[in-house]
Amino acid sequence: MGVLTCFSMPRPVRISGRTSSITNAFVNGVIPCRRPTEHEVAEALRILELSADDLRCAYCGDRSTEWDHLRPLIAARRPTGYMSEIANLVPACGKCNQSKSGAEWRTWMLGPARLSPATRGIPDLDARVARLEQFASWKEATKFDFEAAVGKELWSRHWANWEKLYALMHECEETAAEIRAAVDRSLEV
Repeated sequence: MGVLTCFSMPRPVRISGRTSSITNAFVNGVIPCRRPTEHEVAEALRILELSADDLRCAYCGDRSTEWDHLRPLIAARRPTGYMSEIANLVPACGKCNQSKSGAEWRTWMLGPARLSPATRGIPDLDARVARLEQFASWKEATKFDFEAAVGKELWSRHWANWEKLYALMHECEETAAEIRAAVDRSLEV
């Protein structure tokens, strides 16, 4: 194998490829965070059979680095109605959180997604699924109707802003493509 065969150039960043980050900001910017009590955290960890002294990922058992929303906050570019609260948060490692993204947790855990627990061959998967099912039934997660609470006009205005920003990102992408082409032409000289 030649040296160039194993060398891969990075691709230019696409401005419009960052729309999911913008959607996340628009949703997370309005979703409430309910701070749990110490008792609620202790009970959640007990159900998940996890220790606060050595917090592990509820999905795979690796060291936990963050808390993941068991039920996704976003579906089809809009809020699902779930929020950040102990009934919807489980300890997770970065690999699992990134791999799961907005998928339904059980389908993702047992499915073929890159870095899912099933794909990584996590040995006690059935026990983990059972603990997560018990956790999911422990306390009902709040499902909130944002539009009903704030009114159609304000809610529509928020998403109209998202549409404008989305369109502007695509316009910016076209401008960036023109700039890359002009730079490439000037480098050919």
